[in-house]
Amino acid sequence: MAHDHSHGLVHASIKRSRAGVRAVALALVVLAVTAAAQAVVFVASGSVALLADLIHNAGDAATAIPLGIAFVMRSERAERLAGLAVVAAIFVSACVAGYEAVDRLVHPQDVEALGALALAGALGFAGNWVAAIVRTRAGQRLDSPALIADGDHARADAYVSLGVIASAVVVALGVRVADPLIGLTITLIILRITWRSWGTVRSHDHHDHR
Repeated sequence: MAHDHSHGLVHASIKRSRAGVRAVALALVVLAVTAAAQAVVFVASGSVALLADLIHNAGDAATAIPLGIAFVMRSERAERLAGLAVVAAIFVSACVAGYEAVDRLVHPQDVEALGALALAGALGFAGNWVAAIVRTRAGQRLDSPALIADGDHARADAYVSLGVIASAVVVALGVRVADPLIGLTITLIILRITWRSWGTVRSHDHHDHR
């Protein structure tokens, strides 16, 4: 399509840049508010499953920064690099979450405020679902693999947040070890998201260089 490499269509590229920045900023606000609310509940509950979700949501919100810069620069190369930064952020969040879950298995700790914990999981689901819709629609409209990968990532994160609700329910039934085990499960899911997002960004990169 003409808009991919045509330097003459400045107006079209500026419109694309503004639309991209708008989508990225909206998703950032939604996920930042979600992560902040979850942080408050984590302090009260001490749930490592919630911590895994919280770390991931905070890292996910931070991926808006390189994506936003790429759209401001109106550079396809910068967009591809931003896509790689998104994948790296997902991977790092998985490593941190996994470490915390293993540490909690070795050093068990009570989980409290179970009602608030379940609510935090529901909030994580809602926040990620909204962010996924915003990113995916904008990514498809603007033909941005980085935004599409980020949208897939947020959609999967929404389901991950349901694990926090499951943790609250199972811990309430008296199975304390369920919390770090669910934290580990969330970590494995995040690693799978990392692999899928890498595939999305990489395949588009090869397509551009054909």
